[in-house]
Formats: sequence, C-alpha cells, structure tokens
Amino acid sequence: MTISFLFLMALSLSLGSIMIYLKRLRQTVKQAPHLLNLGIEAISPLNLPKISVIIPAFNEANNIEACLISVLASSHLPPDKLEVWIVDDQSTDKTLAIVHALQKQLNDSRLKVLAVPPRPQNEKWIGKNWACTNAVKYANGAFFLFLDADVRLKPGAIESALQTAEQLQTDLLTCWPQIVCGCLGEWLVQPLMANLLATGFDFAAVNDAHTDAAFAAGPFMLFRRTAYEQLGGHQAVASQVVEDVELARRVKAKGLKLWYALGSDLAAVRMYQSFPALWEGWTKNWYLGSRCNLSLTLYSVAIVLVVCTLPWLGLAGVLLKGIIGGWTVLDMLTLAIALPTLWMQYQLRQTGGILSKIPTRYWWLTGVGGAIVAAIALVSIIKTETGWGWTWRGRPLQRPETP
Repeated sequence: MTISFLFLMALSLSLGSIMIYLKRLRQTVKQAPHLLNLGIEAISPLNLPKISVIIPAFNEANNIEACLISVLASSHLPPDKLEVWIVDDQSTDKTLAIVHALQKQLNDSRLKVLAVPPRPQNEKWIGKNWACTNAVKYANGAFFLFLDADVRLKPGAIESALQTAEQLQTDLLTCWPQIVCGCLGEWLVQPLMANLLATGFDFAAVNDAHTDAAFAAGPFMLFRRTAYEQLGGHQAVASQVVEDVELARRVKAKGLKLWYALGSDLAAVRMYQSFPALWEGWTKNWYLGSRCNLSLTLYSVAIVLVVCTLPWLGLAGVLLKGIIGGWTVLDMLTLAIALPTLWMQYQLRQTGGILSKIPTRYWWLTGVGGAIVAAIALVSIIKTETGWGWTWRGRPLQRPETP
C-alpha cells in the first residue's frame, strides 16, 4: 500500500463523513424551532405573570455590569411584574462592589442583591447550584429565569420568552443564544462545539415528550415555579457539575413539558473571555455532558478529527509528497477529492452559523480547531476520572454521584 493510496483513502473517508454530518446538521437546522422576539412594546404586561430573573455570579467583575444593564434595559415590566436578583456566590473580586454601586446609580427598584453565605462544609454543592438555591428562597415570581452573567439580553427578550412559555404551557423553556467569539481560541473551538451539540441533542427529540432525550442551555433557562419546586430545584442537583442538562432530564422524567429552541433574537452570550477560560470550561463539562459515556466521548473525538482535521492533513501530505517525490495519478485524484471536501467543510460552518450566528471567519483553520476540540474531550475524560486539575475558576471539583 503506497503513501499516495493512504492519502486518497483519508480524503475519501473525510468526504464521506462530512457528507453525512452535513446532511444531519441541515436536518437539525430545518427542524429547530425559533423563539421569536416580539418586541419590547408588543406585549402588554397586564397579561403576564410576575417573573424573577436570577443571575448567579462568582468572580464576574468583567461581566456583571453589562449583563445587569442589558437585563434591566430589555424590559419595561414594572416592579410588580419583574424582579432581577444578582446573587453573589462568595466572589473574591469586585463583583459585589460593582453591583452595589450600580444599585445606587440606577435606582431601579426591580434590582435586588443577595450575597449568599458560605457553602455548608458537610454538604456537596457544585457550581451555581448553591447560589440559585439561596435565591429562590427570596424570589417571588411565578416564573424563574436563570441567566449566566455572560448573557446579554435584547429588548423584548423577557416578555417574549414569558409569553411563549404561557402559550405553549412549558415547564422549562430553554434557548440557545447567539454565540459571540472574541479571541482566536473561541473562533477555532466554539463553532465546532456548537455543531456537535446541535447534532448530538436533536431539537425534535428533546421536544418530544415520548423520548428521554433531554437538553437545556444553562445560560437561559425559564422555569415555571411550580415545576421547579416539583423537581426540587437546584438543590436536587447540588452535586452535579452539568446541572442544566440534569435538570432537563428530570423535567422529562417527571412528565413535565420541556421546550428547547433557538434564541438568538433574544440573547447573546460570550461564554469565555480567553483560551484558558475556554479550556477550563469545556474540559469541565464535556465528558460529564455525555454522562461519563466513554465510548460516546471517544466517538465524538473520532468524528471531529475525521471531519475537521483529517482533510487538511491529507491535503498537506499529498502536496508535500507531490512536491518532493513527484506527482502520480493517485495524487491528482486525491487533490480532486480534497477540493470538494474542503468546500463542504466550509458549508458545515455556514450551516452551523444559522444556529449559533457565528460567522465563517477563520474557517480555514478548522483543522486546528478540530485538534483542539479532540484534545478537550480527551482531557475532560482524564480530569473527570482522576480529579487532576479539574476546576472552575479555581474551585476544585469532584465527580458527582450518579443520579
């Protein structure tokens, strides 16, 4: 078997895999429901129940001001219809000071601030669960909207989500915000992660009450209060690192209504501010998101390498071989396959962008991005299974008990 034949087989494998992957992604785009923004003036507050927006914050000094201002500015709901809780979870930076200063500056009675006490040492509380559990003791809305501090709401978002939840009679409405990229690492990784999540958590299956498929996007989760209390809230998943997906699973297990949609018209999120933060965040969540399914995680590694990285390695290899050793018929055939393969890889980015709203910028570095995503998945397995270096913003994590 010659090296030319190996390159030909590699590109052929990639082409076939991309065709299958692209077909599935297009089907996902076609069936994905959209959470429409009806506009800040289009919905009468008289017809809406009260909503409590809850934003847990741990060392969010870089995010909290922009998040809070966007939430308050997004809605004209009065204080008897809307309260916004900023819940400081023992931050060691200036998060709480920033919020207190904004509270005085804005003088908006809808804004509430809660600094939660330290976590009980004899209990296992992971991530935002402690902050959310404390907040709901004080919140008095008929709905709870849990947002992450890196979310930026758009005008009309709260009213639109609330009216949709009422019309569809959902117990948990969750949506995928527009994903914003800043640093190069985000441009390389986030589009690929978005595509993997879109194909891995099928919208139709998640929204089908007769399946056990469940998913929720942690940055934007709107619960009916009665359903949230029936689930036991965040306290019921206190030890879970990927609490959003676990809550979604419990919603379906209880026979409650889960609705999962695209929400780019309502909100935007920049999940990570740097590559180290991105690395820490995804290696924290990836393996657990599969419920520690080793074979599924390794399968995702294989898919991302074959679809994203192998085409570029094959192309580079055949070009180098041809330049050094001369061209053969197999080499020319390999090049003929490489061009449509890379074009279809570009179409993957275009199609995924319909879901995530991430432009195709840096698509030609997809091969590098695929290698990084594969490394994230492998490191996530190691960190989760061993606990070595498994942290979130410096807080050490422990593997949760199997629910």
